[in-house]
Amino acid sequence: MAEPGTRSYSVEAYNISHASENKIHDDAVAQKLGFSGGLVPGVEVYGYMTHLALAEWGRAWLEHGEMEARFLKPVYDGKTALATARQSGQVLELEMQSEGILCATGRASLGNSSQTPPSLRDYPELSPAKSRPPADEVSLATGTRLCAAPVKLTADVASSYLRDVRERHPIYAEEGLAHPGWLLRLCNSALKDNVLLSPWIHTSSKIRNFAVVRIGDEVTARARVVDNYERKGHRLVDLDAVIVANGTAIIAQVLHTAVYRLRQLANA
Repeated sequence: MAEPGTRSYSVEAYNISHASENKIHDDAVAQKLGFSGGLVPGVEVYGYMTHLALAEWGRAWLEHGEMEARFLKPVYDGKTALATARQSGQVLELEMQSEGILCATGRASLGNSSQTPPSLRDYPELSPAKSRPPADEVSLATGTRLCAAPVKLTADVASSYLRDVRERHPIYAEEGLAHPGWLLRLCNSALKDNVLLSPWIHTSSKIRNFAVVRIGDEVTARARVVDNYERKGHRLVDLDAVIVANGTAIIAQVLHTAVYRLRQLANA
């Protein structure tokens, strides 16, 4: 139960990616790595948390809001995920708990409606790698450019994602808009579409929104590796990514961080 003075939103977590190429979402593989089961993707945990920002600011948050989220502990399929928001000035301080464990923290704000996106020229259009090299310090060297395969937001895709993420806010279905969690998935695609990854974990994202994506739009993520480093035995990569609609408009800018090589697999 949320503390007095906070707003809350609970959802039964669902592991959308249990059958994906990333075996961190597979129960058997995740258990061998020391987890209780397959991890619910961080992009969906972020998606759950965005409900409270949307409840606070409405469509304006989708158009120019900001959020940062850090994923601290796993959220598991079928477990209740409880997001809470506490007002601190113009900011919502966010937490996500599951089974009494703090799993994620974050901050959201409305941002500035007059802020302008970065220049599209700084994020050139590329095709995903035809042959993906293993993820390492060379293939993900600082300065490396990455691009996700473009995908179209159809009505079926949009409604399926709303169902899977258990979203209850009506704005997405009523106005035919993309859910923020679905958009953030494109940043994961920019990584996995270009390198071969062993089980890996999305650990944090910092997002600035500039516009909404509507049903019928074709979207992709273009990214640049800004850092590749070791922390506590893990290898991590930071991406400066933009989500682009129809090849012409930057919808959001994201600093996206992932553990691409777990310390459990460092010598595998």
